[in-house]
Amino acid sequence: MREVGLAAGAAAIAVAASLSTVTPAYADDFGVALNGTYRVMSDGEWAKRGMAPGGADVFFDQKTVEQTWTISTECVSPIECSGTVQSDLGWTGTIRLKDFWYVDHDVPNWLPCPDGSFAPGHQKFILLGWDPTINQRMTKNTDFLMGRDQTKGPSGACGSNQPVVIEMPVKVQKI
Repeated sequence: MREVGLAAGAAAIAVAASLSTVTPAYADDFGVALNGTYRVMSDGEWAKRGMAPGGADVFFDQKTVEQTWTISTECVSPIECSGTVQSDLGWTGTIRLKDFWYVDHDVPNWLPCPDGSFAPGHQKFILLGWDPTINQRMTKNTDFLMGRDQTKGPSGACGSNQPVVIEMPVKVQKI
């Protein structure tokens, strides 16, 4: 009888110990989540437009765009995260991690057409963490990211068979 009591007591201690060491799933961001406020700069000096014959990129000056993002993400693994981005320029988009960080949103009335109308665009930011001190890219750097800001109009917009694509380098820094 005494052994049964000891066994039951040991089992109760083991169960209590295992429950006290369980970490809630939401508490771990796997070191990759992007959360907080970020300063974003899309460098128009290096903008390129992929409309040349043969697909060659043509550089042309665009306005440099600076904005502030508020990012909220949740990660279910070190390679799978999703959430939202709110820009101080008035748009809200989705963000997801899949090899790179992708931020997507639609831009109404983006492309002016010769007839005075406008076509929509889709803007995608493709980002990866960057450590400038060692000149190396890494997913786990959540304070400084670099990549591309790409906006694309639909094929057929403004009577043109090719989509208009404008791309510029972008940097994102936590503030």
